[in-house]
Amino acid sequence: MATKNQTKVVAEPGRQELFITREFEAPRELVFKAFTDPDLLTRWLGPCDMTMRIDVMEPGDGGYWRFVHIDQKGNEYGFHGVTHEVAAPERVIRTFEFEGLPEKGHVAMETAIFEALPGDRTRVTVQSVFRSVADRDGMVQSGMERGVVDSHQKLDEILATELQLG
Repeated sequence: MATKNQTKVVAEPGRQELFITREFEAPRELVFKAFTDPDLLTRWLGPCDMTMRIDVMEPGDGGYWRFVHIDQKGNEYGFHGVTHEVAAPERVIRTFEFEGLPEKGHVAMETAIFEALPGDRTRVTVQSVFRSVADRDGMVQSGMERGVVDSHQKLDEILATELQLG
């Protein structure tokens, strides 16, 4: 399914944050569910050439989560964090850490805002605040934008299917 919606990643020079913004052709409640339901999440999150496994996803405030992306050669890339707030269907706040970095402590704070738009559409804005500009730049240079764009394209397909089934 072709979409007119485009993923925007904005990382201003010298800032510790980045913003990811994307609109979806689905109601806010369904988009929020796609971001928080383990069965839906594993179907769309991550680069298109990888599969995803959820090792832990404790629901609600204070819950721990750990996701693993697996490439075609079987290499695993882990990510984990703690959920600070789930305010359905408006907001999710959590920490995010990529386990592939040589040292610990490169934690980002992510806030995802789900905004209802006219015509049963939704805008998702994710703000990630990193410990340093270098950490933020490292994440951008890691190719994360490709994974985000791939994920959002897969999510478009999932949402269209869910709307047809719903």
